[in-house]
Amino acid sequence: MRDRLNDIYERLQERYGPRDWWPADSRFEVMVGAVLVQNTAWSNAAKAIRSLSDAGQLSPHELRSADVADIAQLIYSSGYYNMKARKLKALVEWLGERDDDIEALMTADPASLREELLGIHGIGEETADDILLYALDMPVFVIDLYTRRLLFRLGLAPEKAPYALYRRLFTENLPSDVSLFNEYHALIVTHSANVCKKEPDCVECCLLEVCPTGKERV
Repeated sequence: MRDRLNDIYERLQERYGPRDWWPADSRFEVMVGAVLVQNTAWSNAAKAIRSLSDAGQLSPHELRSADVADIAQLIYSSGYYNMKARKLKALVEWLGERDDDIEALMTADPASLREELLGIHGIGEETADDILLYALDMPVFVIDLYTRRLLFRLGLAPEKAPYALYRRLFTENLPSDVSLFNEYHALIVTHSANVCKKEPDCVECCLLEVCPTGKERV
């Protein structure tokens, strides 16, 4: 498994080059983006982030002070905006209990902090891991729809399985390295969004040689 995962990583990196993900100006912006990108394309979340920034609302203090309805209007482009506004409020309330000290969070135990994040309204496993990896530089692997689909098509995991099973494939077979996990996940997202889509373009796939699903389709 270790060799297969390394081979996949090398093929993706050769095809797409460095991803430099997650695009943001601050760690808090990454946290906000992790909530806003739920069930939508990144372009929609990015538009919502710009709207918050232009309105002077892209800080824990300002979001705590704002009305949920006002936040919802600003993040309209992200979809499910009323729900996401409440989720953002819950996140900044949690941060406020920690004096908005994001740097201090980076010294916490990852497993314990993950449990805290999962206790916040609207924060599920994927969003929690987005925050841990991309905002707080902790070595966890993010599992999303793209990753599940790619692992299944490559014959590495069942089509439907618990989040933890997919996560362990990476964390138990690769070095515990923030940069590696960051880059690997970003490459999977890029590849799955452009090639290994719902209807895959297998002829153009850099993983075709190692993909049983692709070989059957071509």
